[in-house]
Amino acid sequence: MSQLAHRIKARREELGLTQEEVAKQVGIKQQSYQAIETGATKKPRFLYEISLALKCDMSWLLSGKTLPHLTPATLKACQIPLINYAQVLQWADYHIQKESIKYDYILASLELSDRAFALEINGDSMAPEFREGDLIIIEPAITPKPGEFVVAVSGEREATFKKYRELEFDVQNEIQFELIPLNNDYLIMSSLNQSIRIIGTLVEQRIFRRKR
Repeated sequence: MSQLAHRIKARREELGLTQEEVAKQVGIKQQSYQAIETGATKKPRFLYEISLALKCDMSWLLSGKTLPHLTPATLKACQIPLINYAQVLQWADYHIQKESIKYDYILASLELSDRAFALEINGDSMAPEFREGDLIIIEPAITPKPGEFVVAVSGEREATFKKYRELEFDVQNEIQFELIPLNNDYLIMSSLNQSIRIIGTLVEQRIFRRKR
């Protein structure tokens, strides 16, 4: 076990947290976090998020000591609810009631609105850039620009995650758009022929180690 792995494990145990609890806060799988603690993952990602979850200085995790001539940074983090595709419309309309619904949460260091949420990618319509199991953080307060990625809902169906492409303004001076899958095996969705509601814009993607 490396010294980094030893410090991470020791700090977790000091706080009385399980591997699963820390992994959920960081936004990774429990197996991925376990590989960090055992030292199987030599250069772990998300050290900043791990330091937030463990309430410690990242420099201490890396070196075992706090650098003497630096003022420790104030670690700011917010909890983002991890919801599923079927809950997106409910969250978009009733997020103010979030305390009455039990969600899992992940930590994020971004400045986000209270409407932000996280999703776990489902399916392969956005492969190869986005693969099943990746986590994405969505910010409804950001209006998408052409080429950005969005979560949207068509009618009362489950949400979809696609690339946003603007088309033209209609007679009501409203912009029409398409939602483009990165996998060519899936169809393009267009607001010209169906009602589509943009829920929010991608602000962060968390990619997990792929099995070979």
